[in-house]
Amino acid sequence: MVPIASLWLPILVSAVVVFVVSSIIHMALPIHRGDMQKVPREDEVMAALRDAELAPGDYVIPYAGSMEAMNSAEYKARRQKGPVVVMTVMPSGPGNMGASLAQWFAFSVVVSLLCAYVAGRALGPGAHYLGVFRFVGVTAFIGYGLALAHDSIWWKKKWSTTLKYMFDGLVYALMTAGTFGWLWPK
Repeated sequence: MVPIASLWLPILVSAVVVFVVSSIIHMALPIHRGDMQKVPREDEVMAALRDAELAPGDYVIPYAGSMEAMNSAEYKARRQKGPVVVMTVMPSGPGNMGASLAQWFAFSVVVSLLCAYVAGRALGPGAHYLGVFRFVGVTAFIGYGLALAHDSIWWKKKWSTTLKYMFDGLVYALMTAGTFGWLWPK
């Protein structure tokens, strides 16, 4: 068993590696350029949403509110007529990329911390590189990639987009596993 305090270096280095790799994937490679689409008659749609004075948050159209309402003929007719929309409204104005990047880095540290916990409980000092790689890699993939399927299953996000992000998660998991294997205490 290896205590988490002994794994602070691979925790932080792997988070930095994932941060850099994710920046390259999202800024330099064209993989995610088609993930979002432009809404036809965008200005009209924006004006209608602006008139609704929506606060930042998650919304669904049509909204049922209860299981009973979902079974009503009115709700079923509204859903049949469409459009059916799941959307997130963000605050107006320029985005705060700095805050998002800080949250992404903090998330990466948390994933690496959980990897350290799992591998540290399963393996001892001097564990073989591939043993460390296996425990950390699977744990990191669960953290970075596997849970993304939820959005396609329940919120109908395009599977092609979800699979691309799951592939990103696999890359981050491999980078995390490699870093832990390299820096595992002897």
